[in-house]
Amino acid sequence: MSIFWLRVALSLYGVGLLYALIALTRTSDLLNRVALHAAYLGMVFHLVSLTEGVFLSDHVSLAMAHNSESLLAFLIMTVFMITYLLYSTTSPGIIVFPLVFLLTFMAATRQQPFLLLSPGLRTSWLVAHIGLIFTGYAALVLSFCASLLYLVQQRSLKSKRASSILTRLPALEEIDQIGYRSLLLGFPFMTLGLIAGSVVAESTYGRIDLRDPKILLSLLMWAVYLVMVYTRWIAGWRGRKAAVLASVAFAAAVVAWAANYFSTIHRFAAS
Repeated sequence: MSIFWLRVALSLYGVGLLYALIALTRTSDLLNRVALHAAYLGMVFHLVSLTEGVFLSDHVSLAMAHNSESLLAFLIMTVFMITYLLYSTTSPGIIVFPLVFLLTFMAATRQQPFLLLSPGLRTSWLVAHIGLIFTGYAALVLSFCASLLYLVQQRSLKSKRASSILTRLPALEEIDQIGYRSLLLGFPFMTLGLIAGSVVAESTYGRIDLRDPKILLSLLMWAVYLVMVYTRWIAGWRGRKAAVLASVAFAAAVVAWAANYFSTIHRFAAS
């Protein structure tokens, strides 16, 4: 039944995907409202699917790993909904909805990854590692969405050509604030997640192997994340520079995520 509820959520997220496609060419307040309500309902079924997965596996850490794409999609939607409640804008949904739909589709239609657990592994640290890292990923995704929308709006304003997307976007300053606050939200989660991951590595293998692609790329992603925080919080970067850097950080996150399926130490691979 877990996969059934996930597929129900997928069908509801499909309404959000439709909204994103239509928003590229024209505005539709009705579809905007329908997409939001469908997303709310989809999250309910999505949560049911994740919860049932935990009960079926009887192991929280295994359930989280086996439903990695599903969990990430749910957290991205959660961060998006928090943003909507704070700013009353669905504009990041133009990017968020297709991404959530893709992740949920992957989780609902293929075999899930497995995670090899050592007998001496402290699973509470593993749960913390996965939960914190994935929340950091979700916040980084929203920061990227805001940055991409900032670049689109800035270019449209400079060219003085109005578009259907432009009419739905909030002011540049507000988009910049969404990206900035998402960044500040995600960085502590990502940092604590990596610390928990180091505890897991030490407990399982007795060392942290920096030659492993997942570990190396995760540290690289964190370094880019740190540069983003420094340039925005300390150096005061705003606007286009910050948006471009957020795009680089997102690319680093995608590469680090893909490394899950090639890592030998991390033990998070396709089944």
